[in-house]
Amino acid sequence: MGVINLTPDSFSDGGSYSTPDAAWAQIDKLILHGAEIIDIGAESTRPGALPVPPAVQIDRLGPILTRFKHRYSVGLSVDTTSSAVAEFALQFGTDIINDISALRFEPELAGHIANWDAIVVLNHSRATPETMQSQPHYDDVVSEILSELTQSITLARAAGINKIIVDPGIGFGKTLDNNLETLRHLRRFETLGYPIMVGTSRKSFIAKITGETDTSRLAGTISSTLWAINNGARVLRVHDVEEVSKAVNVWQRING
Repeated sequence: MGVINLTPDSFSDGGSYSTPDAAWAQIDKLILHGAEIIDIGAESTRPGALPVPPAVQIDRLGPILTRFKHRYSVGLSVDTTSSAVAEFALQFGTDIINDISALRFEPELAGHIANWDAIVVLNHSRATPETMQSQPHYDDVVSEILSELTQSITLARAAGINKIIVDPGIGFGKTLDNNLETLRHLRRFETLGYPIMVGTSRKSFIAKITGETDTSRLAGTISSTLWAINNGARVLRVHDVEEVSKAVNVWQRING
Protein backbone atom coordinates (compact mmCIF):
# COMPACT_ATOMS: atom_id res chain seq x y z
CA MET A 1 0.00 0.00 0.00
CA GLY A 2 1.65 3.21 -1.20
CA VAL A 3 0.94 6.37 0.75
CA ILE A 4 0.20 9.80 -0.71
CA ASN A 5 -1.01 12.76 1.33
CA LEU A 6 -2.80 15.67 -0.34
CA THR A 7 -2.10 17.82 2.70
CA PRO A 8 0.10 20.77 3.62
CA ASP A 9 1.02 19.40 7.05
CA SER A 10 1.49 15.61 7.05
CA PHE A 11 4.57 14.63 9.05
CA SER A 12 6.59 13.25 6.14
CA ASP A 13 5.32 14.41 2.76
CA GLY A 14 3.08 17.34 3.70
CA GLY A 15 2.90 19.89 0.89
CA SER A 16 4.72 17.70 -1.63
CA TYR A 17 1.61 16.51 -3.48
CA SER A 18 -0.92 19.26 -2.87
CA THR A 19 -1.43 19.92 -6.61
CA PRO A 20 -3.09 17.36 -8.90
CA ASP A 21 -0.08 17.21 -11.25
CA ALA A 22 2.30 16.46 -8.39
CA ALA A 23 -0.12 13.88 -6.97
CA TRP A 24 -0.55 12.09 -10.31
CA ALA A 25 3.21 11.96 -10.84
CA GLN A 26 3.72 10.40 -7.41
CA ILE A 27 0.90 7.89 -7.87
CA ASP A 28 2.41 6.85 -11.22
CA LYS A 29 5.75 6.33 -9.46
CA LEU A 30 4.28 4.32 -6.58
CA ILE A 31 2.45 1.99 -8.96
CA LEU A 32 5.46 1.61 -11.24
CA HIS A 33 7.52 0.49 -8.25
CA GLY A 34 5.03 -2.10 -7.04
CA ALA A 35 2.19 -0.53 -5.07
CA GLU A 36 -0.91 -2.72 -5.33
CA ILE A 37 -3.03 -0.26 -3.34
CA ILE A 38 -2.80 3.55 -3.20
CA ASP A 39 -3.84 5.11 0.11
CA ILE A 40 -4.80 8.77 -0.26
CA GLY A 41 -5.25 11.12 2.67
CA ALA A 42 -6.57 14.68 2.77
CA GLU A 43 -6.26 15.20 6.53
CA SER A 44 -3.08 14.83 8.53
CA THR A 45 -3.30 12.36 11.41
CA ARG A 46 0.21 13.06 12.72
CA PRO A 47 0.49 13.69 16.48
CA GLY A 48 -0.71 17.20 17.23
CA ALA A 49 -2.67 17.62 14.00
CA LEU A 50 -5.95 19.54 14.07
CA PRO A 51 -9.09 18.18 12.37
CA VAL A 52 -9.81 19.21 8.78
CA PRO A 53 -13.47 19.89 7.83
CA PRO A 54 -14.99 17.29 5.49
CA ALA A 55 -15.63 19.92 2.81
CA VAL A 56 -11.91 20.74 2.71
CA GLN A 57 -10.97 17.07 2.51
CA ILE A 58 -13.44 16.53 -0.34
CA ASP A 59 -12.07 19.56 -2.18
CA ARG A 60 -8.55 18.11 -1.94
CA LEU A 61 -9.60 14.60 -2.93
CA GLY A 62 -11.97 15.46 -5.76
CA PRO A 63 -9.49 16.01 -8.62
CA ILE A 64 -7.86 12.64 -7.90
CA LEU A 65 -10.79 10.42 -6.95
CA THR A 66 -12.97 11.43 -9.89
CA ARG A 67 -10.35 10.14 -12.33
CA PHE A 68 -8.44 7.46 -10.41
CA LYS A 69 -10.36 4.39 -11.56
CA HIS A 70 -10.24 5.61 -15.17
CA ARG A 71 -6.44 5.62 -15.01
CA TYR A 72 -5.49 2.68 -12.81
CA SER A 73 -6.54 -0.87 -11.99
CA VAL A 74 -4.90 -1.01 -8.55
CA GLY A 75 -6.80 -0.80 -5.30
CA LEU A 76 -7.86 2.63 -4.03
CA SER A 77 -7.91 3.44 -0.32
CA VAL A 78 -8.98 6.71 1.28
CA ASP A 79 -7.63 7.59 4.70
CA THR A 80 -10.45 9.32 6.56
CA THR A 81 -12.51 9.18 9.74
CA SER A 82 -15.37 11.19 8.20
CA SER A 83 -18.55 9.52 6.98
CA ALA A 84 -19.19 12.44 4.59
CA VAL A 85 -15.75 12.07 3.03
CA ALA A 86 -16.15 8.30 2.82
CA GLU A 87 -19.52 8.60 1.11
CA PHE A 88 -17.98 10.96 -1.45
CA ALA A 89 -15.01 8.65 -2.01
CA LEU A 90 -17.01 5.45 -2.31
CA GLN A 91 -19.15 6.72 -5.18
CA PHE A 92 -15.99 6.93 -7.32
CA GLY A 93 -14.98 3.32 -6.79
CA THR A 94 -12.89 3.57 -3.63
CA ASP A 95 -12.20 0.03 -2.45
CA ILE A 96 -11.03 0.69 1.11
CA ILE A 97 -11.77 3.21 3.83
CA ASN A 98 -8.78 3.43 6.15
CA ASP A 99 -10.14 4.75 9.46
CA ILE A 100 -7.49 5.61 12.06
CA SER A 101 -10.22 5.82 14.71
CA ALA A 102 -11.51 2.27 14.02
CA LEU A 103 -15.06 3.72 13.89
CA ARG A 104 -14.70 5.54 17.22
CA PHE A 105 -15.15 9.05 15.85
CA GLU A 106 -18.16 8.45 13.60
CA PRO A 107 -19.80 5.05 14.15
CA GLU A 108 -22.24 5.86 11.31
CA LEU A 109 -19.28 5.55 8.93
CA ALA A 110 -19.74 1.78 9.17
CA GLY A 111 -23.11 1.96 7.43
CA HIS A 112 -21.70 3.82 4.42
CA ILE A 113 -18.91 1.27 4.03
CA ALA A 114 -21.37 -1.61 4.29
CA ASN A 115 -23.73 -0.05 1.73
CA TRP A 116 -20.91 0.02 -0.84
CA ASP A 117 -19.58 -3.43 0.15
CA ALA A 118 -16.17 -1.84 0.68
CA ILE A 119 -13.28 -2.86 2.90
CA VAL A 120 -12.61 -1.10 6.20
CA VAL A 121 -9.22 -0.81 7.85
CA LEU A 122 -9.76 -0.66 11.60
CA ASN A 123 -6.68 1.18 12.79
CA HIS A 124 -6.20 1.27 16.54
CA SER A 125 -5.63 4.63 18.18
CA ARG A 126 -6.56 6.47 21.32
CA ALA A 127 -7.86 10.00 21.85
CA THR A 128 -7.51 12.21 18.74
CA PRO A 129 -4.50 13.04 16.57
CA GLU A 130 -4.22 16.35 18.40
CA THR A 131 -3.92 14.69 21.83
CA MET A 132 -2.99 11.04 21.26
CA GLN A 133 0.68 11.41 22.17
CA SER A 134 -0.07 13.28 25.40
CA GLN A 135 1.12 10.72 27.95
CA PRO A 136 -0.38 7.53 26.48
CA HIS A 137 -0.71 4.78 29.07
CA TYR A 138 -1.42 1.04 28.91
CA ASP A 139 -1.24 -1.64 31.57
CA ASP A 140 -0.92 -4.36 28.90
CA VAL A 141 -0.63 -2.72 25.51
CA VAL A 142 -1.20 -5.75 23.28
CA SER A 143 -4.16 -7.08 25.26
CA GLU A 144 -5.76 -3.64 25.37
CA ILE A 145 -5.32 -3.06 21.62
CA LEU A 146 -6.83 -6.50 20.96
CA SER A 147 -9.80 -5.71 23.20
CA GLU A 148 -10.43 -2.33 21.59
CA LEU A 149 -10.10 -3.68 18.05
CA THR A 150 -12.56 -6.44 18.98
CA GLN A 151 -15.08 -3.75 19.93
CA SER A 152 -14.57 -2.07 16.57
CA ILE A 153 -14.94 -5.38 14.73
CA THR A 154 -18.24 -5.97 16.53
CA LEU A 155 -19.48 -2.54 15.45
CA ALA A 156 -18.38 -3.12 11.86
CA ARG A 157 -20.00 -6.54 11.66
CA ALA A 158 -23.24 -5.25 13.19
CA ALA A 159 -23.40 -2.63 10.42
CA GLY A 160 -23.01 -5.33 7.77
CA ILE A 161 -19.34 -4.92 6.88
CA ASN A 162 -17.92 -8.23 5.69
CA LYS A 163 -14.43 -7.12 4.61
CA ILE A 164 -12.16 -6.06 7.46
CA ILE A 165 -8.44 -5.41 7.86
CA VAL A 166 -7.00 -4.74 11.31
CA ASP A 167 -4.10 -2.43 12.06
CA PRO A 168 -2.60 -2.27 15.58
CA GLY A 169 -1.82 1.40 15.01
CA ILE A 170 1.93 1.81 15.38
CA GLY A 171 2.57 5.40 16.46
CA PHE A 172 -1.05 6.22 17.23
CA GLY A 173 -1.25 6.99 20.93
CA LYS A 174 1.72 4.83 21.89
CA THR A 175 5.15 5.29 23.40
CA LEU A 176 8.32 3.85 21.91
CA ASP A 177 8.08 0.85 24.25
CA ASN A 178 4.39 0.40 23.37
CA ASN A 179 5.23 0.33 19.67
CA LEU A 180 8.05 -2.17 20.14
CA GLU A 181 5.92 -4.43 22.34
CA THR A 182 3.11 -4.35 19.77
CA LEU A 183 5.45 -5.33 16.93
CA ARG A 184 7.12 -7.96 19.09
CA HIS A 185 3.76 -9.69 19.62
CA LEU A 186 2.22 -8.98 16.22
CA ARG A 187 1.14 -12.58 15.71
CA ARG A 188 -1.33 -12.25 18.57
CA PHE A 189 -3.44 -10.09 16.25
CA GLU A 190 -4.01 -13.12 14.04
CA THR A 191 -6.47 -14.28 16.71
CA LEU A 192 -8.85 -11.56 15.51
CA GLY A 193 -9.34 -13.55 12.31
CA TYR A 194 -8.68 -10.78 9.79
CA PRO A 195 -5.70 -9.71 7.67
CA ILE A 196 -3.21 -7.52 9.52
CA MET A 197 -1.96 -4.22 8.14
CA VAL A 198 1.13 -2.53 9.57
CA GLY A 199 2.33 1.01 8.94
CA THR A 200 5.72 1.77 10.45
CA SER A 201 6.88 3.86 7.50
CA ARG A 202 9.03 6.86 8.49
CA LYS A 203 7.45 7.02 11.94
CA SER A 204 9.08 8.83 14.82
CA PHE A 205 9.67 5.70 16.92
CA ILE A 206 12.35 4.79 14.35
CA ALA A 207 14.15 8.08 14.93
CA LYS A 208 14.02 7.51 18.69
CA ILE A 209 16.05 4.35 18.09
CA THR A 210 18.40 5.56 15.35
CA GLY A 211 18.79 9.20 16.37
CA GLU A 212 17.95 10.43 12.86
CA THR A 213 16.93 14.08 12.58
CA ASP A 214 15.24 13.98 9.17
CA THR A 215 12.03 12.18 8.24
CA SER A 216 13.35 9.67 5.69
CA ARG A 217 14.08 6.89 8.24
CA LEU A 218 14.41 4.39 5.41
CA ALA A 219 16.57 1.76 7.09
CA GLY A 220 14.25 1.58 10.09
CA THR A 221 11.22 1.46 7.82
CA ILE A 222 12.63 -1.49 5.89
CA SER A 223 13.73 -3.45 8.95
CA SER A 224 10.45 -2.94 10.81
CA THR A 225 8.43 -3.74 7.69
CA LEU A 226 10.30 -7.00 7.15
CA TRP A 227 9.77 -7.85 10.81
CA ALA A 228 6.05 -7.21 10.33
CA ILE A 229 5.67 -9.39 7.24
CA ASN A 230 7.65 -12.15 8.93
CA ASN A 231 5.22 -11.99 11.84
CA GLY A 232 1.90 -12.11 10.08
CA ALA A 233 1.33 -8.73 8.40
CA ARG A 234 -0.32 -9.04 4.99
CA VAL A 235 -0.66 -5.36 4.05
CA LEU A 236 2.32 -3.03 4.35
CA ARG A 237 1.55 0.70 4.32
CA VAL A 238 4.68 2.55 3.17
CA HIS A 239 5.88 5.77 1.55
CA ASP A 240 9.02 4.32 -0.07
CA VAL A 241 7.43 1.66 -2.23
CA GLU A 242 10.42 1.02 -4.48
CA GLU A 243 12.89 0.32 -1.68
CA VAL A 244 10.47 -1.67 0.47
CA SER A 245 9.28 -3.72 -2.51
CA LYS A 246 12.85 -4.72 -3.30
CA ALA A 247 13.46 -5.68 0.33
CA VAL A 248 10.24 -7.70 0.46
CA ASN A 249 11.16 -9.45 -2.79
CA VAL A 250 14.46 -10.58 -1.30
CA TRP A 251 12.67 -11.73 1.87
CA GLN A 252 10.15 -13.69 -0.20
CA ARG A 253 12.86 -15.40 -2.24
CA ILE A 254 14.74 -16.42 0.90
CA ASN A 255 11.49 -17.61 2.43
CA GLY A 256 10.72 -19.73 -0.62
